Amino acid sequence: MSYDLVLLPSGVASTVPEAEEFLDANEGAPESAVIAEIAAELNRRNGALPEDDSFLSVAPIGGHATGATLPVPMPYDAIGFGRALLFELATPRGYALFDPQLAWLIDPAGHLPLAVSHGGAGEFPYLTERLTRDWVAGLTAPNPYLVVDRGPHDYIQTYREESGEYTLEYRDGAPDRHFGTTLPDPATVAALIWDWARGERDSFDRVPWTPVEL
Repeated sequence: MSYDLVLLPSGVASTVPEAEEFLDANEGAPESAVIAEIAAELNRRNGALPEDDSFLSVAPIGGHATGATLPVPMPYDAIGFGRALLFELATPRGYALFDPQLAWLIDPAGHLPLAVSHGGAGEFPYLTERLTRDWVAGLTAPNPYLVVDRGPHDYIQTYREESGEYTLEYRDGAPDRHFGTTLPDPATVAALIWDWARGERDSFDRVPWTPVEL
């Protein structure tokens, strides 16, 4: 079995149904120049690896009538490596990632380049306001956490408790500048994380933070 990711241009869809509609509309269309370029580089890098380390479950990819889209099938044990490579190649070219398995549309429009760790899905190189809302609201067991960081002592993180409440913590430059709170509403948690990501802290003054000793 393969884990499939699909590249499509940023901005052509804002919802999963719109992404699926765009993919359907591109079936049979000539492969775009950008897609051909990305596919060629993926094939080149995959071909440079030993067969056991391949990040493509079907190779070569591309060369098909998929228009401005590119399906990329990967072995399950190569998802993290392969997805990181897709971000490296696709984001500078203005392309988004569609994950049909998780029903996620990861679009770089308006993104901030931050290290994001999603407990259920791994590592991501950027954050957007929409992703923040969707990811926080969708956190589920067994690893219901989200961490966004700029460095070892400059990060914000949340964990969804079994009760449904969210523990939210941030570290502001040093271990003795680590604060936390508990909030019931995912929308509020997402808004605070996004404010932190943008460097806007006015909303933090309305939250009852307490020091966290680790």
